[in-house]
Amino acid sequence: MVDKLVSTTWVAEHGKDAGVRLVEVDVDTEAYGQGHVEGAVGWNWTTQLQDQTRRDIIGKADLEALLSRSGIDAGTHVVLYGDNNNWFAAYALWLLELYGHQQTSLMDGGRVKWLAENRPTTTEVPLPAATKYTAKDANPALRARRDDVVKVATGGGVQLVDVRSPDEFTGKILAPPGLTETAQRGGHVPGAKNIPWARAVNEDGTFKSADELKQLYTGAGINPGSPIIAYCRIGERSSHSWFVLRHLLGGADVRNYDGSWTEYGSMIDVPIER
Repeated sequence: MVDKLVSTTWVAEHGKDAGVRLVEVDVDTEAYGQGHVEGAVGWNWTTQLQDQTRRDIIGKADLEALLSRSGIDAGTHVVLYGDNNNWFAAYALWLLELYGHQQTSLMDGGRVKWLAENRPTTTEVPLPAATKYTAKDANPALRARRDDVVKVATGGGVQLVDVRSPDEFTGKILAPPGLTETAQRGGHVPGAKNIPWARAVNEDGTFKSADELKQLYTGAGINPGSPIIAYCRIGERSSHSWFVLRHLLGGADVRNYDGSWTEYGSMIDVPIER
């Protein structure tokens, strides 16, 4: 099993190794074209990681096609990175693991740290030899669905972590400024603890130490070792917190609710707190 977190130095030294594929996934879908780590393929989260007809993640066949085009096979070590402290890189990693690809890592600090260290970039787009990737069926143990969350909201039994901003959590705003995909109502799922995702990283975008992360969660009343569902607005920020809870703190039962508040806050007759 590979290390789930690799440094920029590791990527500089091993990014071109046989069996390693670098993948950049940015919030700003134009960033990759402006310069990226040599050898990295770019994935567009809006067009390649989401179903284009239904509001859902891509299906198994689409994932297989994407990985095949990216030169990834079952044994490839996929190292993901991106802008904004690896928001969508973590989302892509969660998606890969959901479909059974375990050889995954995040580059600690992401795109911002790579650039801050004045490491080289290129605009050349690689053309890897295509593979014939075969994915596993989606693992329900990694994904929470709306019925799971409604059950917790009405009966408890699972810890809920809302990783949005405090203003979103209280219902003061529906979404961060400039983001239009929102819910019909503001607030949070009853019983959820508000632990904004960005509290898990340092100023340079790297993750805080395991001791600091454990204190962050236990200080808010969350036991990383007990079952947890994380959610945000559309599932990308909560993927980042899912990565922290599962891979940096060793949580065995951590699920990402990718429907998140956009779905939950638009459903009829579900409990909401503010």
